[in-house]
Amino acid sequence: MDFQLAEEQLALIETARRFARQEIAPKAQDFDRSGEFPRDLIRRAWEIGLMNEMIPQAYGGLGLGLLESCLITEELSWGCAGMTTSIMVTNLGLMPVMVAGTEEQKRRWLTPFTMEFRIAAFCLTEPGSGSDVAGMQLQVSKHNGSYILNGTKRFITNGGVADVHTVFGTLDRTRQHRGICAFVVDAHSKGVRPGKKEDKMGQRASNTAEVVFEDCEVPADQMLGREGEGFKVAMQTLDRSRPSIAALAVGLGQRALDEAVAYSKERKQFNTPISEFEGIQFMLADMGKDLHAARLLTWHAAQLIDRGQEAGLYSSYAKCFATDAAMRATTDAVQIFGGYGYMKDYPVEKLMRDAKLMQIYEGTNQIQRVVIARRLLGR
Repeated sequence: MDFQLAEEQLALIETARRFARQEIAPKAQDFDRSGEFPRDLIRRAWEIGLMNEMIPQAYGGLGLGLLESCLITEELSWGCAGMTTSIMVTNLGLMPVMVAGTEEQKRRWLTPFTMEFRIAAFCLTEPGSGSDVAGMQLQVSKHNGSYILNGTKRFITNGGVADVHTVFGTLDRTRQHRGICAFVVDAHSKGVRPGKKEDKMGQRASNTAEVVFEDCEVPADQMLGREGEGFKVAMQTLDRSRPSIAALAVGLGQRALDEAVAYSKERKQFNTPISEFEGIQFMLADMGKDLHAARLLTWHAAQLIDRGQEAGLYSSYAKCFATDAAMRATTDAVQIFGGYGYMKDYPVEKLMRDAKLMQIYEGTNQIQRVVIARRLLGR
């Protein structure tokens, strides 16, 4: 067992760290206030190789593993979790193609993302089904050898700006998860349009919107896998993406710790830096140990996936633990800053708002505990 990163991985971290500190962090507050989508900044991330890093070399990508992707995500999230979410969700949107696509589908849908700046979205959640994926309502019907999609997806990251969607719908609601199908759909196709853009508490630089499908005709060769395999494709995708959410949480939590440490050294009460007070020291110690444990859980899950091993349990461990740790770290950072921490002039209130969403998306932490318990009980 070796926790030492290779020189190439360390260089990747340095590139992402420099971009986060020089490009992302200085603009994070402005985009948080405006809610504007930072397209130009995300394009620059693509230009220096910090997007689509997991696309295999056969299709023009870097062919990096999930561990390397998590290293990038942690560093970028230190600058802004919202911007990083929009960057990393292109990986999520393309993952079903990498997991279940044919050779022709991979060439057709992955290669363009390496040749020009493009954005993808993962369309799973609906107005009435989030954790209950099998209860989705987006209707799939057959017509002249194609499939017709009708329904609405909600809370879709990149939903209003994506070029390509991976979409899940049901051919037969009575069959629940066995009726679900997966498709890759050009976002500019007839019958596809963005719906309401959400006005969120946190991660406001990340575009989150409805995606509406109205008699959208999808050729049969755009189905991923076979009929009824969509649920399997979605679960395989989420098992591979959850370590990325954990890495996102670690990066944000690390920013909260860094800000809290720096402030505690500067802020004085009773003519003494508050970093000298045991109560503050204990809070910082808990933040540090929890975040390091979260980082190791993340690396472990990512390495298992890179080796082709079963990692569903460990992905849930990492996602659940890391996002809870980030929420605690940001809450404690606000406490350490005191009244200043509650003000938008200081960075930690934004970190706290951004952290909350991580406990909700990509499977709530309550659902993660259900997954973990079932696996432990052998169900």
